[in-house]
Amino acid sequence: MLRVNQLNVSYGDIAALAGVSLEVKEGAFVAIVGANGAGKSTLFKAISGTVPILSGELTFDGHDLSQITPAGRAQLGIAHVPEGRQVFRSMTVLENLEMGAQTLHARQTFKASLDQIYALFPRLAERPTQLAGTLSGGEQQMVAIARGLASKPKLLMLDEPSMGLAPAVADAIFECIDQVHSANNMTVVLVEQRVAEALHSCSYGYVLESGRIALEGTQDILVSNPRIKQAYLGM
Repeated sequence: MLRVNQLNVSYGDIAALAGVSLEVKEGAFVAIVGANGAGKSTLFKAISGTVPILSGELTFDGHDLSQITPAGRAQLGIAHVPEGRQVFRSMTVLENLEMGAQTLHARQTFKASLDQIYALFPRLAERPTQLAGTLSGGEQQMVAIARGLASKPKLLMLDEPSMGLAPAVADAIFECIDQVHSANNMTVVLVEQRVAEALHSCSYGYVLESGRIALEGTQDILVSNPRIKQAYLGM
């Protein structure tokens, strides 16, 4: 579904990504983990088209993404839930969800999507008219994920969904993400600093270090890797 080949991205003279290659198959749950500043968010921004690439190839469902605008990539079915939630604070919960349903298919299926979203996030069903900026951090993260789901994506990219959340709240968010993947067989790519939780959920993972892929493999391979245990799992 998604193929990244020898991707290079720079901010001025600083290389953010250097020769990154990865593949995401349809229906997979892929985790991309690493320390802060490793290039994880930059990778997502390159895929969604919000930062320019220096060189390399990005293809999605056979389409060359370098020839497609950010809005066009959303039309193809790529949903990017950014770090820091970035909800529309002065808009209601329902209005935020409506903002996610911008494609023709998403608008046509919005009522059904809304039913699924409210079943997944009952708190949002209780607060459709509440301003998003008045919600708790965890509830705002639910809105951000639900807004991505409202676009009826083929690929859901989640950037640091646990950021700034209490451990118990973050655990609940991870459970919801698992449900999204398992219930809909949705292709999910998760960027996360909480390595243990990310690897627990994924079927395949990549470790980014200083803008490069340092390790990759199935969940079992990565969890049992001595380097991962020492550097990221505290074992």
